[in-house]
Amino acid sequence: HLRHVQITILTTIAMKVLLSFAVLLILLSAVVSVKSDDGSTYYIGTGIYDITGPAVEVEMMGYAMPGQINNGIHFRQRSRAYIIADSKKKTRVVFVNIDACMATQAMKMEVVRKLKAKYGGLYTDDNVCISGIHTHSGPAGYFQYVLYEVMSKGFVKSTLDVLVDGIVESISRAHDNMKEGKLYVNSGELLDASFNRSPTAYLLNPERGNYKHDTDKEMTVLKMVDKEGKDVGMISWFAVHCTSMNRTNGLISGDNKGYASYLMEQDKNPGSLPGQGKFIAAFGQSNEGDVSPNILGPRCSDTGKQCDAISSTCNGQNEKCYSPGPGKDMFDSTRIIGERQYMKAKELYKDAKTPISGDIQFRHSFVDYSNITVTVNGSKKHTCSPAMGDSFAAGTIDGTGAFNFRQNDTTGNEFWDFVGHILHNPTKEQKECHHPKPILLDTGSIDIPYPWQPKIIPIQLLRVGQLVIIAVPGEFTTMSGRFLRDAVQKKLTDNGFTKDAVVVIAGLANTYSDYITTYHEYQQQRYEAASTIFGPYTLDAHIQEYSKLAEAMAKNQSVPAGPYPPNYLDRQISFELGILKDAAPRGKKFGDVNVDVDTKRTYTVNDTVKVEFWAGNPRSDLMTEKTFLTVEKKSSSGHWEVLFNDGSWETKFHWKYSHSEVICIIEEIIGGCTSIATIEWTIPSTVSDGTYRIQHFGNYHNGGTNSYNGTSSEFQVKI
Repeated sequence: HLRHVQITILTTIAMKVLLSFAVLLILLSAVVSVKSDDGSTYYIGTGIYDITGPAVEVEMMGYAMPGQINNGIHFRQRSRAYIIADSKKKTRVVFVNIDACMATQAMKMEVVRKLKAKYGGLYTDDNVCISGIHTHSGPAGYFQYVLYEVMSKGFVKSTLDVLVDGIVESISRAHDNMKEGKLYVNSGELLDASFNRSPTAYLLNPERGNYKHDTDKEMTVLKMVDKEGKDVGMISWFAVHCTSMNRTNGLISGDNKGYASYLMEQDKNPGSLPGQGKFIAAFGQSNEGDVSPNILGPRCSDTGKQCDAISSTCNGQNEKCYSPGPGKDMFDSTRIIGERQYMKAKELYKDAKTPISGDIQFRHSFVDYSNITVTVNGSKKHTCSPAMGDSFAAGTIDGTGAFNFRQNDTTGNEFWDFVGHILHNPTKEQKECHHPKPILLDTGSIDIPYPWQPKIIPIQLLRVGQLVIIAVPGEFTTMSGRFLRDAVQKKLTDNGFTKDAVVVIAGLANTYSDYITTYHEYQQQRYEAASTIFGPYTLDAHIQEYSKLAEAMAKNQSVPAGPYPPNYLDRQISFELGILKDAAPRGKKFGDVNVDVDTKRTYTVNDTVKVEFWAGNPRSDLMTEKTFLTVEKKSSSGHWEVLFNDGSWETKFHWKYSHSEVICIIEEIIGGCTSIATIEWTIPSTVSDGTYRIQHFGNYHNGGTNSYNGTSSEFQVKI
């Protein structure tokens, strides 16, 4: 009986222990569940893909400079995609940063169409944001509106296709590698990488005294790590134009932000070739409308004296006023401004300790901005149908226009206004609506052969915890961006959103509708104001419409989809010349060396090694995710190791016909035209002594497309 009692007691104790253990497990499970639901743990996916367009014979997008036709590659352009989902993968957002001048409506429509075919309704207009870094060194022609295609001889299908396919592929890669991780945010000032290129317009803002600087100096970095704390990726937002590479450049380049990405990725992916590492770093654009990287300030090219501050002219001439960058040439300036962004982002990334916590949300609407009613100081005002002012044709101190247009033109030019009004003569109401802008092109009323500028544009907010991204379809000036950020943040907090929200602007996103100035900046009609296409109350309309999204987000309410923008892709016109037939000189083959490296000398740090090959037209094959060149080192076993390619900063790939284009057209009739590829490698201090060679890869077009390659002689490097 005693033994039975002992067994009973022991059994009771065991059951209590088991019950206590079960309760403990339930409590732990509840804790884990709460931790997951509060958003501090997310699913994160990153992806990168090549979006480098045709490397030659296409006009560059950005400066609208006749004759700025590309002729090679400095370093390749990439699409960097980030997918962030909640802990249950129920809600997700996609942020894509592209090394292109801007996102366009045609691009976004095609990307979403392809994503829908692949993933159903998982990725849509609503939760996908595409933002351009605004490099002015990439091929043009990927719009569906005429104004942005004038300088590119119309639509360039190969440019749009490689952008769309690369963006979709980068999102697909991010989708395929999603894993649990954590997010952190950090912000800090970068003081020596930007300056305001329209300071006299900025000074018209009564609120200027509330700010220390006349450009936004704050950089915000989003840090991404996996559940083990290993680095995954980052996004940086900082406002500065990608115009370090000037309008004389002919090489495809990601400019200063592309170079900053290159540096960060090389740092985090040691030993990897560009675009092949696991860590992906995007340097995103923000409210850079009046922000230049050419920080030495405007001066006259003939005298070296300062330009007129208001009109940016030199003795009345617009073309002579320019602002140089900090380097000895545009490549050096790109390096300096890119390096400064990289160093600041690296510091902020390392010190990022503030965890991101909270829900994933998104809000998106299409809005017709051509006639929005807004209330300003108690009075009803409205936006206008799109139009461009005379000072738009003047360009900026980063790249001036032609025909002696000038900034700060509020009266117009009788001759050029007559020319512009042949396409459409603006009505009295339209002129009054845009006042004091003298209308050069009444773009909202021109539809020959199809519309010149958009009227319906997308607005979007993405939320990841306390981080809110305002995706804007244009270029906000410093002060207009500040006003929009403050308005969105206030509307969020007024409706119950966390007071520690971090609000950033992602510029040139989803479509392009030119510039957005404040009302006071608009009065001076410098370039940015003349390019504010919906009139003086454009910013007020943006604040009103984005505030609606912010309130809906804070209250967890839906927003109307709005009118879907028209699709004009089937109406596009292109005057792009076809690829001429390629030929090699008599007795030569494609890939044969024309001018070899100097085998009699030993190269060292900062020397440039140069070699020429008989080549085919690079438009025959864009070499997406491949390369037109390699720099290779011979190992002790005789194996050649690739150290650099055409995605590397240290290389340059140039191409040209060996005769004039007119002679080439004649030569095509009798067999084809010869051309030369020149490869340059500037030796960095990171390489070691040894035997090197350079290879060229390409395709020639003549009765089909055929691949070839060529190899330089071996040469010696001693550091």
